Amino acid sequence: MQKLSGVLTIKSIQGRNGPFNVGTLITDLGDFSVKDAILEQYEEGKYEGDFGVSRIYPSSYFSGGRMVVEVRAKLETISLQSIDHDIGFPAVPEEPDPMDEVPVTAALTTAVNTTLSTDADVPSAAESTLTVSDDAQTDLDVALFAELWPLSDAIKLDPTVDRAKFRLQRDRLKELGFKFLPIGQVWQKS
Repeated sequence: MQKLSGVLTIKSIQGRNGPFNVGTLITDLGDFSVKDAILEQYEEGKYEGDFGVSRIYPSSYFSGGRMVVEVRAKLETISLQSIDHDIGFPAVPEEPDPMDEVPVTAALTTAVNTTLSTDADVPSAAESTLTVSDDAQTDLDVALFAELWPLSDAIKLDPTVDRAKFRLQRDRLKELGFKFLPIGQVWQKS
């Protein structure tokens, strides 16, 4: 792993799976695209600090009838020194959701499907809210957080889990009143 000092600029993009974050790491060595799951916790902004990069590699995708080739960096660690959320982003071409690059974990889907009943009383997936009993919600939380359950007042999520599961964990923590602290990469109960 190589330690690089620089600035990580994170932006949020609305995709077909919902909003997702991508970043650009600017270092003395060069500029790199970052699309790791760990970025899903952060808000848009510029984050200055030291970054542990385990891999630098070429990647490509198609967007708007053209092929985009970029150099990506795989982040293993982030140690921040300063944060700037007051920045504007220029319009960029549509980027694919990184979640589409990796298949969703079947175990998570199975756990959610077995916990929810298939009765006609359960709202459809198209509806924005889903009401479940406290026991069913606890079962969902246990399946979602696994070894992190029961939740403590300070939680550090594992970014190596499936990206879809990581996003679900992030969203559930927000619902439960947790706030993300970027400097320590910890979710703290408000």
